[in-house]
Amino acid sequence: MNKNRAMLIIAVITFGTVGLFVREINLPSAEIALYRAAIAFLFLTGFMAVTGRFKKLKQEKKALVTFAFSGAVMAVNWMLLFEAYRYTTIALATLVYYAAPTFMVIVSLVVLKERMTAWQLLCFILSTLGLVLMLGVSGGNAGDMRGVLLALFSAVLYTVVVMTNKIAGQTDGILRTYVQFGAAIVVMVPYILLTGGFHLHQLQTRGTISLLILGLFHTGFCYCLYFLSIARLKGQQVAIMSYLDPLVAVLLSVYLLGEHIGFLQITGGVIMVVFALLNELSQQPKPIDSGV
Repeated sequence: MNKNRAMLIIAVITFGTVGLFVREINLPSAEIALYRAAIAFLFLTGFMAVTGRFKKLKQEKKALVTFAFSGAVMAVNWMLLFEAYRYTTIALATLVYYAAPTFMVIVSLVVLKERMTAWQLLCFILSTLGLVLMLGVSGGNAGDMRGVLLALFSAVLYTVVVMTNKIAGQTDGILRTYVQFGAAIVVMVPYILLTGGFHLHQLQTRGTISLLILGLFHTGFCYCLYFLSIARLKGQQVAIMSYLDPLVAVLLSVYLLGEHIGFLQITGGVIMVVFALLNELSQQPKPIDSGV
């Protein structure tokens, strides 16, 4: 149990540093998302081969189309989030991105017809108020507001990814992610070719190293750690530790990069994240998906 907990903590803390590395990669957001997926896809190909997971593809034949669709949506989700980092602080973009659990509640009520307890309703209302507070004070300049909206749209798409996976049912998380990465690559290659082409040759040494770390460590290796650990941990443990991600992102943004985030913004972010977490903890224990 301690080993699995340590694996999960390493993974979610690493996810919180994604924005820091993306900032170092001087490429269009779509290309960063593509190379992230491609590098991780190669890493997972080796992992799948070593662990004998390729034979499971036949067993999950019916769900492959669903996984491929969620992978295509995930590609756009990444592009929007990476673009958000260019216009606003990493802290604010990450906090807004964590509005996804709030959107999931709405979808669960409207689409999946799930019932909500009085406590869950209170958590949902307060989490939404936190989001509104952040958005209401984020219009100080056009760039900041644009970054917030990009992060918000990214959170909406992440909700689609999670809900699609939920509809598909329980399956091997690494296998599902492998198919998603493959679908993301298929979607992004033609998009990039039609919108300006590739610029990898222009990347400097610092950016190249950051891109390799983002693909190999953040996405390939840490996704494996994440899915291997959550299979052996209680859902509440996963939920609590997963919120280390935005905490790390905020601390790095403010104290390492020196980015400014207003008192009302951080207050709204804290309210939203805390009550989104409390809402998750009030439900039946179950693993949750990564926010990155």
